Amino acid sequence: MAKKIFKWTAIIFFMFFLCTLASAKGKGDIEQLSETTSELAEETELLEEEAPEEDITEKEPVQLYTLRPVEGEPVSFAETWGYVSAGREDEYDSSLPITDVCYFSAEINCYGELTSVPVRSKLKTGKARCHLVIVCDSRSLTHFVINPDYGVRKNLLKQIVKAAVPYDGVQIDFELVPARDRKHFLTFLADLRYMLGQAKWFTVCVPARFKRLSDDIYPYSDIASYSDRVFVMAYDEHWSTSAPGPVASVEWSRKVMEYAIKAIPEKKLIMGIPFYGRFWAAQATEGAYYFSRLNRMMIANGVEEITYEDDIPKVQYTTQVDVTGYFNDAYSDVTLLRMYKEAGVKKIGFWRVGQEDPEFWNWLEIKK
Repeated sequence: MAKKIFKWTAIIFFMFFLCTLASAKGKGDIEQLSETTSELAEETELLEEEAPEEDITEKEPVQLYTLRPVEGEPVSFAETWGYVSAGREDEYDSSLPITDVCYFSAEINCYGELTSVPVRSKLKTGKARCHLVIVCDSRSLTHFVINPDYGVRKNLLKQIVKAAVPYDGVQIDFELVPARDRKHFLTFLADLRYMLGQAKWFTVCVPARFKRLSDDIYPYSDIASYSDRVFVMAYDEHWSTSAPGPVASVEWSRKVMEYAIKAIPEKKLIMGIPFYGRFWAAQATEGAYYFSRLNRMMIANGVEEITYEDDIPKVQYTTQVDVTGYFNDAYSDVTLLRMYKEAGVKKIGFWRVGQEDPEFWNWLEIKK
């Protein structure tokens, strides 16, 4: 704080002399003011050097936790696919060992139009290819736009092809396809593959599987026949509303990989790994409650007073909540890399750039 006070004091004096300079008459006055200004600048630098260091308590905390170190040799893959979110372009560095960037994402409205399309020029990918990711996060909207009976599917296909012009390829990430729209989804992919032409890469994201399900909405082998790459999202083994557990444990990931290798040609398979973690609280404190439950909660937490705010009762108390978290660091992600590498997987991907343990990049290489 002291450093800032000295700095602003100097700036105020400097502005005072500038005002004087504006009204000065004669070369002599200007030269004198110029010399005084230079002296003031030197004094300001001296004050900054002598001032105490700025308080750093509000800056990002220094990592204090000891994580298991990675040992051995880096792991190399022919292709490495990484997601970058629109608005977070600064989290991507073109020097990272990434061959393909998935720019996340364009969305869809009920008219079969794309919205929030990322601007390709905002993301500098260097030599890496860049793919436009298309998402649809509504089960009912997905049904509406891929079913040809509603008349918006053709427009959506044209919109995607148009938006893909500045990109190297397109990726479809529809994670809420209704079961009864399985055939419509597959024909939608086939039509888009045809309309994009061979000049554009076409990839499709699929959820993790151990086997092909009956009436599978995401049949790996069928989807692979329509696409250049299939990105297997081998994560979310446990999710926000499940019991606590790893996002992608090694054995769970192994089972997903073993099925994927059988169902998807080696050339087209991309195995995804997570950079993120999840935390679960043993007790959820938010929500709507019965009056009887509210009373039990207040008694259990030792509430002594209830106040009224505009005639509405209000209560405040502090409670302790046990939290369990599972996350991925360089060690866990490199362990997955090595497992996939040993099994013959040639292409790897990760969700998403910016969430990772920075140490991870020291252990990934692009195969030359």
